[in-house]
Amino acid sequence: MKTNVFFLFALYCMVLKGQNQEIVLEDGKSFLLGKISLNALEQEPYGAWYQKSFEAYGVDETLVHLFKKKLAQHQIQLFLGTWCGDSKREVPRIIKILKAADFPMEQLEIVALDRRKGWYKKSPGGEERGKNIIKVPTMLFLKNGTEVNRIVESPVESLEEDMAFILNGDPYTPNYAVLKQ
Repeated sequence: MKTNVFFLFALYCMVLKGQNQEIVLEDGKSFLLGKISLNALEQEPYGAWYQKSFEAYGVDETLVHLFKKKLAQHQIQLFLGTWCGDSKREVPRIIKILKAADFPMEQLEIVALDRRKGWYKKSPGGEERGKNIIKVPTMLFLKNGTEVNRIVESPVESLEEDMAFILNGDPYTPNYAVLKQ
């Protein structure tokens, strides 16, 4: 029995090491898993909700101007669930803000987490390990590989205001603040 579980786990990890992996459940529902590209979110079936939210959101350009230069000095890790309502609402907005700020998208890592029992909020590459990801989406702001701060699930004020606080070094406590490990 242990051998079978280990074998299945090893097979699971080997198969899913690539980017833009899609899991299709027995009920026909699908979700992305692991490191994904922005392009994967723009394609069906995810593109329907992604494009709708992206197009509907009005970016506050005045606030973006306040943090645009500082944002480019950071890396961003964005953890989401393509199955999660909060991710479906916030992730397209986040991406629209990043594009408005001319953020170098090669500094963005998008990681889709699992929804299945036993794998909930995990990725095959383990990118979430040690980062205390309790809600999705979670947007980590990193500088020189060290987390500066995060936005968890939804903004406290607005995405642009919260980003301005974080990037300008102002005091900011995200929703669902977590203890650092």
